[in-house]
Amino acid sequence: MIDLKNLNIILTGATGVIGNSILEKINTSGCNVIATGTNEIKLKKIKDKFKNVNVLKFDISDHNQIEKFVEDCSKIFSNKIDILINNAGITQDNLSIRMKEEEWKKVIDINLSSTFFITKNVIKKMLKEKNGKVINVTSVVGHSGNIGQANYAASKAGIIAMSKSLALEYGRKNIKVNCVSPGFIISEMTDKISDDHTELMKSRISLNKFGNPEDVANAIAFLSSNLSDYITGETIHVNGGMYFS
Repeated sequence: MIDLKNLNIILTGATGVIGNSILEKINTSGCNVIATGTNEIKLKKIKDKFKNVNVLKFDISDHNQIEKFVEDCSKIFSNKIDILINNAGITQDNLSIRMKEEEWKKVIDINLSSTFFITKNVIKKMLKEKNGKVINVTSVVGHSGNIGQANYAASKAGIIAMSKSLALEYGRKNIKVNCVSPGFIISEMTDKISDDHTELMKSRISLNKFGNPEDVANAIAFLSSNLSDYITGETIHVNGGMYFS
């Protein structure tokens, strides 16, 4: 049983399939959660379902507001943030020779730069307590690469390298920084894949199946708990054996 009782957790990207599953998992473990996203309809559904969860609409691409956002979260939590889960991100796929500058910059800006700026401001709060955990959701393509996703793969690989650097910088202050790297997870995206291509993708996965959002949530919950207190700078791969690091 994962025990997160009384821990204060910020979860970005809460409105997506994986974000919803993370929220469902950690909310059953006794923690206090601030869930963020940009879709007001989906945020309302979260608030209706999880009465005890604080819901904040926030666009992580608005870098000028990130410091204020972290301050607002800190106030809600009485100035103590225990865990930050960086789950928000976007894709804008295209073959590299066709990729527009805006497609490259937007994905790097939101996935990598925004994650850094949020983490930077949260770590400032954690330093006062000399304790905290940052968990970054990356992707298997950040390790393996993928056709048509040079921007996305670069952003996720950057998060992995950034996380290792932060783990080295702040380990002595008892702040742990780790990643969870999902492979193919059942979602609206995988539902759109043709049957033939689905079978082809499964054939490249050792367990011969796509993962469930709960598989990612379980890894997040583990890293959030005291069971992972001696782990930092690491990546947990949740890909069914599609890729081995």
